[in-house]
Amino acid sequence: MSLSVDIGSRLRHVREAVGLSQRQLAKRAGITNSTVSLIEANRTNPSVGALKRILDAVPIGLAEFFAFEPEREPSPFHRAAELVEIGKGAISYRQVGRTMAGRQLQILFECYQPGADTGRIPLSHEGEEGGVIIAGLLEVTVDGERRVLGPGDAYSFASRRPHRFRCVGDKPAQLVSACTPPSF
Repeated sequence: MSLSVDIGSRLRHVREAVGLSQRQLAKRAGITNSTVSLIEANRTNPSVGALKRILDAVPIGLAEFFAFEPEREPSPFHRAAELVEIGKGAISYRQVGRTMAGRQLQILFECYQPGADTGRIPLSHEGEEGGVIIAGLLEVTVDGERRVLGPGDAYSFASRRPHRFRCVGDKPAQLVSACTPPSF
């Protein structure tokens, strides 16, 4: 029976988990940067002694290294029931993906109940955001400029500009929005 272990991916995950670059790990282990790169690309297999020297530089023991289960890449597909509710009350923010750790883009399915708004004090943060209204009427105010947007209408702006959102219709306003970097 043959047991195949992806040493390269495992090493990359362990190295990144402790915040080391390939160059930093190579220097600590006393090997070349290209050697670390070749191992992580599974283009060469280190001897047990060489792997131990590399792992000592992390530091992590051989047993812990082989017991470590790297996180799998998250699925690129998300069923409606899998969206994560991160809002409460009259505004629902359902996030695509379980966590934003390490992510640069946040996508939300938003639903504002009639009269719901993000507050009298405008929001302002770093990044960019945009959205497309799917249903209902949403009043969007950016830098004091106010527009009522309906189905098919969209907005896009630098998030540092003061902004707020408010449902102005008698039906819920629904939209899909994106923000970079994630703001929740």
